[in-house]
Amino acid sequence: MRSTTMAYHVGWLIDGTGKPAVENRVVAVNDGRIQEILDPENPQLEGMAVIDWSDCTVFPALIDSHVHLVMSGTVEPTFRRKQLNSGYTDRREIIAKHLRQHLDSGVLAVRDGGDHNGDTLRYKWDPANHPPSMVTIASAGRARHALGRYGKLIAIPVGEGEVLANSAFGADSKRDHLKLVNSGLNSLTQYGVETPPQFNENELATAVAAARRRGQPTMVHANGRLPVKQAVDAGCASIEHGFFMGRDNLCRMADKGVVWVPTAVTMKAYGDFLKTQGHRSDTSFAEVSLKNLEHQLEQIAMARQLGVTLAVGTDAGSPGVHHGQSLKAELQLFVAAGFSVEGAIRSASRNGALLMGLTERGKIVAGMRADFMAVKASPEHVPDALHQIVHRVIEGRVMDLATAF
Repeated sequence: MRSTTMAYHVGWLIDGTGKPAVENRVVAVNDGRIQEILDPENPQLEGMAVIDWSDCTVFPALIDSHVHLVMSGTVEPTFRRKQLNSGYTDRREIIAKHLRQHLDSGVLAVRDGGDHNGDTLRYKWDPANHPPSMVTIASAGRARHALGRYGKLIAIPVGEGEVLANSAFGADSKRDHLKLVNSGLNSLTQYGVETPPQFNENELATAVAAARRRGQPTMVHANGRLPVKQAVDAGCASIEHGFFMGRDNLCRMADKGVVWVPTAVTMKAYGDFLKTQGHRSDTSFAEVSLKNLEHQLEQIAMARQLGVTLAVGTDAGSPGVHHGQSLKAELQLFVAAGFSVEGAIRSASRNGALLMGLTERGKIVAGMRADFMAVKASPEHVPDALHQIVHRVIEGRVMDLATAF
């Protein structure tokens, strides 16, 4: 090996493929890439300085596949109204703060689900952001929703008499993916309520095809059986949320390779908040949120068994869902639903990387970009230790938070 190679002796390695963690390995890094994974006794290591992280578990840098960077997870109504009514200058600072929070939690890429003003997309291309954040942003710009339906915070409506596909590509030309809203919110007051689709099958299929021609995958907000079925049949890349979509849709998604981003932590956050703070109308609403969560965990378990590809996303920016730290809770929920820690990490690394088109990221194997994190915990406790990351390697360089921004 060349003298420029850096080697890290790690106690345990979770490589992002979903395979069981392996003990006592050396990760060799050269020119920003993983060069090789070696046994500590390998003669190639003779005479080389090896950094001792033998008390750590190392895993790929994480990806949050569903965030809203312009919004914080605060539950304080006045503050939420203030940040939603602020201008780009203030939102620019908010976005930067949230990116720091993601990096602090081991997240090195985020997939944004849109905002009404398109400020996250503007931030991504803003030349004033120099040096740029270490956290990669994929942005939808402004999503699209049907006139008079849910979606104002994250989207703009399709005009009366306007075709969805024409609306979607009239602006936001620098977006990374198209975001469509095809249902309402998941109800927090009535268990299992399903809302009708916002668009018809032809509208969705035409918009998805137009996005594909431009190299843009389509993420679709959809809860309930019919809104999800339409989006899957239209050829979308991912279903966001997917509450109460049912087994038949999960089978369709497995067959068609549609990724599911379940954002289960939203229901946990809502339920915890309502349980402790109460509700202005009915304290039983906390029970509805927690029942929603239980059903979503059942769907996650079913999806794993059926072979659906899942990516971890938190919907960070929703009330009670804080940027960065909520990914820890979502990983814990995946494990509670039957995923191994290694499988959950794959959903939060390699699967998210592929969903974002980051093909050289998300795995600690030879040839991949060298992005990995280390915690002083055994593999089974990695999700619980995400708030205590002790080492970060980004593009082959050891970073601390002070140098990463």
